[in-house]
Amino acid sequence: MQNYQFTAVERFLRYVQIDTQSDPQSTTNPSTEKQKNLSRVLVQELREMGVTDAELDDWGYVYATIPANTDKANVPERRPPVICFCSHVDTSPDVTGEGVKPIIHPNWNGADITLPDDPSQVIRITDHPDLKQQIGNDIITASGTTLLGADNKAGVAEIMDAAHYLLTHPEVKHGTIRLLFTPDEEVGRGTEKVDIPKLGADFGYTIDGEALGTLEDETFSADAVRITIQGVSTHPGFAKGKLENALKIAADLLAVLPKDALSPETTEEKEGFVHPTRMEGNQDQAVLEFIIRDFTEVGLQEKETYLHNVLNDVLKNYPGSSAQFEVKEQYRNMKDVLDQYPDVVDNALEAIRRAGLAAERRSIRGGTDGSRLSFMGLPCPNIFAGEHAFHSRLEWVSVQDMQKAVEVIVNVARVWEERS
Repeated sequence: MQNYQFTAVERFLRYVQIDTQSDPQSTTNPSTEKQKNLSRVLVQELREMGVTDAELDDWGYVYATIPANTDKANVPERRPPVICFCSHVDTSPDVTGEGVKPIIHPNWNGADITLPDDPSQVIRITDHPDLKQQIGNDIITASGTTLLGADNKAGVAEIMDAAHYLLTHPEVKHGTIRLLFTPDEEVGRGTEKVDIPKLGADFGYTIDGEALGTLEDETFSADAVRITIQGVSTHPGFAKGKLENALKIAADLLAVLPKDALSPETTEEKEGFVHPTRMEGNQDQAVLEFIIRDFTEVGLQEKETYLHNVLNDVLKNYPGSSAQFEVKEQYRNMKDVLDQYPDVVDNALEAIRRAGLAAERRSIRGGTDGSRLSFMGLPCPNIFAGEHAFHSRLEWVSVQDMQKAVEVIVNVARVWEERS
């Protein structure tokens, strides 16, 4: 791909200016209609490339096919499996994605990057160690008041560029390629309405990872917990000995949680956590929402039991009050599935090496659409997209990493064809 004029960055700069934030409180699919604004753009661009079946369904999912161009496709015993590349169009609800102003910092020299619209937002090597590998590269950031949207529009742009390359370079032989762009990944519902039979893929790859050359084949297992506390409400003027304030019960519960362990801000590597994400209510009733994370089912259950026990201990001080403790499964560690299909990981690692990179397998302290897709019958590890500092105003990606991701996607298609 030495002489190829990459299109990923040009696409990315356009895509991030389309506000596609998802909404965790919404009950619709997709959670926000504005996500479809980018999806419509993708369908139009794919059709302009010659992808005749590109479509946007009612749920906000984009499906498209790059037909096989290898003679092996006509030989059943040698036909390459159908491979899917997937990224999500939505951005995190944690920081606004409206009015994103992307900035390219060319030939970055290693100095702090002060974002112009809010000079208090500074990207430093001391805070972002991966920047040490980026000196001399072109860094893309937002302007300081919004997130950038590299998570996951970098992946979207890279898949679109790889599709463009494959369609304009028929000498690169590959089997059938399916493209899937999903909504609502950031609110844990990215695969909720995926039609697996319609997708028709055998294996998949999300393009939603971080550092150059990495492939993630292990994720957290994840549950959500919702605690509804029913207090005892009465007029505050006549409340002595009667009132049991649901908000204070909720506050007592949060206060008991450890300050130096079991939380995202105090854990790393394979350590899980119990993380409160939302609280609302009044003196009569309060609702607390948590996410529970661990790499094993046993660890997940232990943390849920711990939280339930803490709740029961707190309620002992409020004899008239009660609580409901509801657990909802979110996703599971995809390694349990991927270990059964070693070629899926091995072929991706080979594709990374062919791009001249040192391939590295990692675990991710989070999840991707691939976590759920793997358990839906589509084994699906996660390949780097080059995105960093997710869900923050300090988010960044480099031009060179994006171009390497495009090369890796093309290589994945090539390796599967060669090894079939």
